[in-house]
Amino acid sequence: MIAAALAEFGAIDILINNAGMQHVAPVEEFPVEKWDAIIALNLTSAFDACRLAIPGMKQKGWGRIIFTASAHSLTASPFKSAYVSAKHGIAGLAKTLALELATHGVTANCISPGYVWTPLVENQIPDTMKARGMTREQVINDVMLVRQPTKEFVQPEDLAALALFLCRHEARNITGANYNMDGGWVAE
Repeated sequence: MIAAALAEFGAIDILINNAGMQHVAPVEEFPVEKWDAIIALNLTSAFDACRLAIPGMKQKGWGRIIFTASAHSLTASPFKSAYVSAKHGIAGLAKTLALELATHGVTANCISPGYVWTPLVENQIPDTMKARGMTREQVINDVMLVRQPTKEFVQPEDLAALALFLCRHEARNITGANYNMDGGWVAE
């Protein structure tokens, strides 16, 4: 993907790491292959994309790296050991890059949404139903939105607006930050 973008455009100015997958199970029942896949997709792929895009950004003296982290980069939930671990890793990677790239005109930040109605969220409902013995409605109201005081799913267009701002000139001194957009979830 990075090689194709570099071949087509010559450089990558803005990199948004937005891959994600989830599996819900107690730690003692968590399949090792699921752990490995979640860490690979949610954390290692972001590292690889950054390491390949950064040289061009440094050469230009400008770049923006944004990670779609999660409220789970700031807090934990039961039955999500791999996802929470990967998202905490993403927050740490953003901070590390912010320090390494501070004098090169490149920023690195996280956007950490709560529950956004995406295939990732929708697809974890059956696993959560099984793990917790709940109905679909109970999972949505008593698991997903229970910690979002607004009781609303975050809207994708709101996340896009924050990402756009972080790419602007006015955000040049915002780096290493982790912006939660979670309906008040991590305010507890």
